Amino acid sequence: MITLNHYLVVAAMLFAIGLAGVVARRNILTIYMCLEMMLSAANLTLVAFSRFHLHDGLPDYHAQALVFFTITVAAAEVAVGLAIIVALYRARQSVDVTTVTKLQG
Repeated sequence: MITLNHYLVVAAMLFAIGLAGVVARRNILTIYMCLEMMLSAANLTLVAFSRFHLHDGLPDYHAQALVFFTITVAAAEVAVGLAIIVALYRARQSVDVTTVTKLQG
């Protein structure tokens, strides 16, 4: 039987992989995908706690509603973030983090 701890371990591993990717990588797109993985890990914990926190035999849907809003915000973040990345690539012809830090002109 799958328990809450199983979900939390998977979410912790996803978050750790995402954090390692953000810290270790130099490609902006890879960093961006790792940030999204960290957000997904947080959403997984919210859904898991919602599923295992019962009210009158039913899951507590407040956390799942919060997940819906975080996914909506993440979709808007993806649109804006990718537009910024494309603009940086057009200006610098690179998606390396070291070239982005030198934006003095």
